[in-house]
Amino acid sequence: PVIPRPCTFPMKLWLLVNSPCVHSVRWDGRGEGLFIDQGLFEQELLGLGRSAAGEEELFKTKNFGSIVRQLNLYGFHKLTVSPASSTVGSRPRPATAGGDTSYADGPLHHFWNPHFRYGRPDLLVKIKRLTKANKEKLDAGLEVTSRLPDDLQY
Repeated sequence: PVIPRPCTFPMKLWLLVNSPCVHSVRWDGRGEGLFIDQGLFEQELLGLGRSAAGEEELFKTKNFGSIVRQLNLYGFHKLTVSPASSTVGSRPRPATAGGDTSYADGPLHHFWNPHFRYGRPDLLVKIKRLTKANKEKLDAGLEVTSRLPDDLQY
């Protein structure tokens, strides 16, 4: 089966955080934010160090700072990670084999966006890239619209 390529950064992030094959990005314990293990993310998804051979690049960058910039442009806010919150960093669904909730590759980043929620792909259309044009529309009180990829239309 052909898997549709995600067309937006929030959609890519949604697919990653919900994939059982991706270990560097997880939902926080409440399903209202996500944890990103920078070292593991760089290896697993940016192709630094040991990468999965032959996989198509998900991102056009190998720089983690560029990923953080995208998160910021899409309205994600970085939260401080306390030792207690990082140990709760499992997906709000059955734990994977071994119940691994540890992050050995560090540093650990916690991001939050009001429209990025576990089990709510319908909210992704509300996540807008903060371009100059979109910022001007928002400042003028206008709505900025986008649509879900066809495979997530209701």
